[in-house]
Amino acid sequence: MESKAKTIEGYRLHEKDTGSSDVQIAILTERINHLTEHLQKFAKDNSSRRGLLLMVAQRRKLLDYLHRTDAPRYQAIIKKLKIRR
Repeated sequence: MESKAKTIEGYRLHEKDTGSSDVQIAILTERINHLTEHLQKFAKDNSSRRGLLLMVAQRRKLLDYLHRTDAPRYQAIIKKLKIRR
């Protein structure tokens, strides 16, 4: 919970922002990184792998939406999270 709160605080657009695209992308990226580490240890955990693929797809959709609606914010979030396109 603490890491999620820190993530929200780092990517929010205004004081009460908890659900903007930027915040959602940052939270998904944190969860994706955590699951990636888990799957490196437990390679046969297929249910977690499926969850990881769903999260990656959801993040991709959010990034595509952000790219369509606000390209400068898209570029900023890509650079800040070090996500390659």
